[in-house]
Amino acid sequence: MTTKTSKQNSFRPLIMDVAVPVGSYYLFKEAFGTSTFAALALSSVVPAVRTVWGVVKERKVNSLAGLILVVNVVSLTLSFLSGDPRLMLAKDSGVSSVIGIAVLVSVAMGRPMMTEAFKPFLTRGDAAREAAWERLAAGSAAFRRLERVFSAVWGVALLAECAARIVGAYTVPVDTMVWLGSVILAVAITLALFVSRKVAAEPMARMLIAEANVTAETVRDEIAIAA
Repeated sequence: MTTKTSKQNSFRPLIMDVAVPVGSYYLFKEAFGTSTFAALALSSVVPAVRTVWGVVKERKVNSLAGLILVVNVVSLTLSFLSGDPRLMLAKDSGVSSVIGIAVLVSVAMGRPMMTEAFKPFLTRGDAAREAAWERLAAGSAAFRRLERVFSAVWGVALLAECAARIVGAYTVPVDTMVWLGSVILAVAITLALFVSRKVAAEPMARMLIAEANVTAETVRDEIAIAA
């Protein structure tokens, strides 16, 4: 497997489960001028297919794709009930709140949801790193704690973003909040990326590299002894 192919495989889960449905929603709504309802419906196609495929072929539910699908279905339902422009703006923050709560619940249950999204970035499609990840996840309390910290940072950031947008929806002029909401979301994501990288992703990467190197040295020693 080439380095280019490995990188593509690393990004694929995050792209398919998050970037495609979220990006397609804004593409349909802003670029093509479709209604909020239509944009939500069309952007639900990929997560719906991914969720059904996981259940049928892999006998498991893809948590990120399933969550995006649930959020879209809830938003579609609320679209029927919403006529107030401020309520519509507040409703947009529902995506962040549902995902944030789900992420924090997964942390409390010991199965941090964001692991599926960021694991490929750390393993980079490398078999040695992937094996090291499995060993650390099974035997290192410190590594599992960092997994939970990474997800917790994102959960808190998304809930804070939701709160800020709800407050803004009812205190800031509607025309201002239309663009300010996107700024708040961008700031929240940027902060979550920075903080989660510093407090969790970088320490986990160092642990992965150290574990992979130790294993490689052990294998070389065993080969030398056998020879």
